[in-house]
Amino acid sequence: MACQRAPVEAAFQYSSDASSRTGLTALADGVLLGNEAGAVVRLDREGRPRWTTRLGREVAVAPAVAGDSVIVGTVVGELASLSLQDGKERWRLGGEPPVLTPPVVDDAGGTVFLVAPDGAVRAVAVDSGQTRWKRSRQAPESAPAEALGSRSSVAPSLRPAPVLVGDVLVVPLASGLWALDARSGEPRWSLPVTDVVGLDSERDTVFAATRPGRVLALSLKDGSTRWEQRFADGVTGPPARALGALWVGAGPSSVVGLSTAEGRELARVELPSALVGRVQVGLEDLLLVPTAGHEGRLVALKAPGWTPAFTVRADTPLRTRPVVRGPRVFVLGLDGRVLAWRLRVPPPA
Repeated sequence: MACQRAPVEAAFQYSSDASSRTGLTALADGVLLGNEAGAVVRLDREGRPRWTTRLGREVAVAPAVAGDSVIVGTVVGELASLSLQDGKERWRLGGEPPVLTPPVVDDAGGTVFLVAPDGAVRAVAVDSGQTRWKRSRQAPESAPAEALGSRSSVAPSLRPAPVLVGDVLVVPLASGLWALDARSGEPRWSLPVTDVVGLDSERDTVFAATRPGRVLALSLKDGSTRWEQRFADGVTGPPARALGALWVGAGPSSVVGLSTAEGRELARVELPSALVGRVQVGLEDLLLVPTAGHEGRLVALKAPGWTPAFTVRADTPLRTRPVVRGPRVFVLGLDGRVLAWRLRVPPPA
């Protein structure tokens, strides 16, 4: 009787020596991450560190890649540009707002967009760090003391990333959604959609999910609602398009797939614990779902029936999106470890 190979096997495990909330930034040949000790690390596909740069204070959100530069900020308001090749510092700005929202880079790699805790949005030149434009809401955002760089033991709260679609930047703020012209910063539209856990987009549509349980498809042009779905138990994780559906974490511990065209529920799968990050696609027909329980299980669901293909355990909460490079999947645990597994194509039935 022939032996069957396991569908997944461990590839490597790397510790960044401090807990991390950033998630992984995907590179062609590996990943980037930051941690609460202020380290920024580039790993290759085998888990070997290419370089480490230490900024001194916590890096709380994922570094952004802009051409051959890495743009990274800290919770005390430093913003730096590092060389993607060797991690050397190109410029650094001090006295900036705390970086608690993931930066977003335009398609040309020349401008990075930053959102301050008070709701101000800036466009910054990648090559120099100079501000191209800045826009503030008329009513300033409220920001808790710990978000403003206090020495409180409470970790500063993070906010979901904006989405950039063409020349429109859609920003989730405490007061609602705000759409700006990415070239000039001029407001396009705003909506009182609050408590947003994440955004995604598809062509001329922006998808928004809110913690109380609303999932909306909005017109990029004017913010008008194309469809809305509601979940009685709330939403735990941000929306992510994958394998023909829009997937969200639904309370208390489910992943739900919705039609992107009309919001109709297509699939619902119970998980070992809540999904608070984003799903990812692996090996063409696998939906990889990170779960946030203390066991940190990565669940693989096989399309089109969404039956479990396998589950692997990280023994640390998985709260951010996996990165897939070919047959290899990388995850970042809350304890700062990067774990990787090799996925295998199952034999024909």
